[in-house]
Amino acid sequence: MPKRILNVVTNVGHYDDADHPTGLWLSELTHAWHVFDEAGFEQTLVSPAGGAVPLEPRSLKFPNYDKTAKAWRNAPSKMALLEKTLRPDQVDSADYDAIYFTGGHAVMYDFPDSEGLQRIARGIYERDGIVSSVCHGYCGLLNIRLTDGSYLIAGKKMTGFAWIEEVLARVDKLVPYNAEERAKERGALYEKAKLPFVSYTAIDGNLVTGQNPGSAKATAKRVVALL
Repeated sequence: MPKRILNVVTNVGHYDDADHPTGLWLSELTHAWHVFDEAGFEQTLVSPAGGAVPLEPRSLKFPNYDKTAKAWRNAPSKMALLEKTLRPDQVDSADYDAIYFTGGHAVMYDFPDSEGLQRIARGIYERDGIVSSVCHGYCGLLNIRLTDGSYLIAGKKMTGFAWIEEVLARVDKLVPYNAEERAKERGALYEKAKLPFVSYTAIDGNLVTGQNPGSAKATAKRVVALL
């Protein structure tokens, strides 16, 4: 039986200020999808509300818009996948070996409080499956509690988009909260690369996290290696 991966994407298309669009950071999906596909894994897309997934405009510009992202946008069958993602209530966590939370600032809004996504991730994690995220995807991990009531990320080494990267990206005034600080408040042993925007991954047992868009491929490769 091939391994099965559940990729989590957003339904949100803008910040609190609707004049500033956001959405899925496409390469964070396509880089990982390519790695998982080459490993022979079966893949599915889920989002907090199901249905359509908007794309972050900045992810469609150089250098983020690379060959995997271009190939995805030029393939009608792939773009169709982003129009009909599953809802969490349509997903049985027992069917998956790993969950991978993609990023883009949009996920800061709809990932953290999705009880459906929390249920799925908890189920996978407690069956010794892999819970993984890249960049802002770790916002989906912030509020996950295990069966014993503890936060999944408490006491775990992990990473995700750093506050200094928010500042350098000039969105620190737009984002709804400081995700790095929230992870630390929940007991995470947050770590990051010495330099902003450099690829960086952290592994703690079956928790695999990547810091920024450039970390998607490395994060996916770590997931493949563990599986």
